[in-house]
Amino acid sequence: MTGTTRSSNGLDDRRKRLLFRCWHRGTREMDLILGRFADAEIGNLSELELTELEALLEANDPDLYAAITGDKVLPPDVTGALFARIKAFPITDGDL
Repeated sequence: MTGTTRSSNGLDDRRKRLLFRCWHRGTREMDLILGRFADAEIGNLSELELTELEALLEANDPDLYAAITGDKVLPPDVTGALFARIKAFPITDGDL
């Protein structure tokens, strides 16, 4: 898989922007982690979860990747319940 499998049709502007930002992080690893999560979940996230995702996307890729892999701890304002869901989300689907 090399990119999004979800269309942005039917999403509000905020969700469209977040979907794009999740797939265009700057490092391929974070594109795949956040992009796949966004493909699967963006339409179901609450307003609070969207705000959490926006805050999470402000973290730089090396720090965020290290936090997801367990090598670094990010501040609690970034690593709430949504972060835990992203961390637990399967990042491969057998085609890599």
